[in-house]
Amino acid sequence: MTRDWARWHDGYDDPSSPLSARLAIIRGHLAGAITAAPAGPVRLVSLCAGQGQDVLGVLPDHPRRDDVTAVLVELHPGNARQAAARAAREGLAAVEVREGDAGLIAGYADALPADVLLLCGIFGNVSDSDIGRTVAAAPSLCAPGGTVIWTRHRRPPDLTPLVREWFAAAGFAEVAFEAPETGSTLIGVGVHRRLADPGRRSPLASVAGGRLFTFTTS
Repeated sequence: MTRDWARWHDGYDDPSSPLSARLAIIRGHLAGAITAAPAGPVRLVSLCAGQGQDVLGVLPDHPRRDDVTAVLVELHPGNARQAAARAAREGLAAVEVREGDAGLIAGYADALPADVLLLCGIFGNVSDSDIGRTVAAAPSLCAPGGTVIWTRHRRPPDLTPLVREWFAAAGFAEVAFEAPETGSTLIGVGVHRRLADPGRRSPLASVAGGRLFTFTTS
């Protein structure tokens, strides 16, 4: 059965749902990452952005909204349209929604390196090897000192401990990892900051075919 990615977002409207709990955590860390970014322009990139609930729920009221230039990449046409419409309603002219495959770097290479990178809703829908490839490429996706926020369910076998190790090996310091109790749905939200070590940065061309990941969930 093909998943309805538009209806999937309905869980955000239910305050008791795991999705709603996850969104609140992401928004909190996103707001903090923008605040903590160095003075001046802040480049934000969100991959598989959906309807932009995280970014568009933070930027309108954030004190640094005018510093942020954001690119949201989303393959689902309806979700992309909703995100673009909401950004327009909020007067966020510096938020661009691009309809396309976020697994292909070429679609947003011009927006890199990001000061804030969102990899939310991805790692639970791609292969373990694709997660590893994406984490290994993260130093090239992020500016030194840049923040990555990612999510992954914690259902057995729980891969989140290994993902955290992969980020450390790629030259990131862990800022936070939250694993709230949300009933039968086990949520994990990680936040990592790229260390300012130019020796760890590898060219994006090193990612085979310029592809980070391919969704395995329809």
